[in-house]
Amino acid sequence: MSVNLSPYPSFILGDYKITILNVGQLALDGGAMFGVVPKVLWEKLLPVDEKNRIPLGLNCLLIEYQDQKCLLDTGVGTKFSSKHQEMYGIQQSAPIEAYLEPLGLKPKDMTHLMLTHLHFDHAGGTTTFNEDGEVIPTFESAQTFIHTGEWHDAHHPSPKSKASYLKENFQPLKDTGKLTLLEGPSNEIFPGLTLRVTGGHTESHQILTLETTQGGLIYWGDIIPTHHHLKIPYVMGYDLYPVETMQIKEALLKEAFEKGWLNVFEHDIEVPACQLAYHEEKQYYHVADPSHLTALAP
Repeated sequence: MSVNLSPYPSFILGDYKITILNVGQLALDGGAMFGVVPKVLWEKLLPVDEKNRIPLGLNCLLIEYQDQKCLLDTGVGTKFSSKHQEMYGIQQSAPIEAYLEPLGLKPKDMTHLMLTHLHFDHAGGTTTFNEDGEVIPTFESAQTFIHTGEWHDAHHPSPKSKASYLKENFQPLKDTGKLTLLEGPSNEIFPGLTLRVTGGHTESHQILTLETTQGGLIYWGDIIPTHHHLKIPYVMGYDLYPVETMQIKEALLKEAFEKGWLNVFEHDIEVPACQLAYHEEKQYYHVADPSHLTALAP
């Protein structure tokens, strides 16, 4: 399966049109992004700036199915102060309109909003300021899907994750009448398109998988944030349950490889999407040669 990695890489899977929207860039501490992996190893993969931060993308998914327009995650948004923009090295962040407009869409056209979890770099664009400076939902017509466990934890965060949950990013959703709190380990939103709870990063973190007769896709969220995190021990220090992350990575990587799924990495600025290859001798997954992909660009 091949993907046209243009500014708006898009492809067709069955009845679905998928577009990867890069809605900005941020920079986070390299040590935190690679956990117990020594810097002497990970710094060969991504260069650090003067603050020991590495560059990270904000790759969201636009999913079009029949007359439905769905968005998966929303990036950091535009509500941060200049102080916090500098703290997190935020670049190229603009209102979501700027990313949808070239595709002929507006926020009001979105019918569904799905969130892997509610950390600020995944849910920040879910709300915005109106003309009076009030925080309101960005996607006024969209039914929003969040796992009930994540909704609870966002309102009762641990000291470790408290700084990542900003209530202005999600609390306004409560009064819209369009908030769906999901239950259980797996929820099919459309035929073949499923939100699956992984745990690991947060207790109720979820990923998206799509299975069609013409191929499949897995959107890793923060379980595998970049292709540099494909090796099982390469787990973020931000994860609340790192051993759980490694276990789910091992199981899902095997599934993704055997089924030939396209892998979408939410924070990768180099390889937002790829298929996998497997190194038999060293027993690890890595990015397949791009020539292995088949053009599905619409």
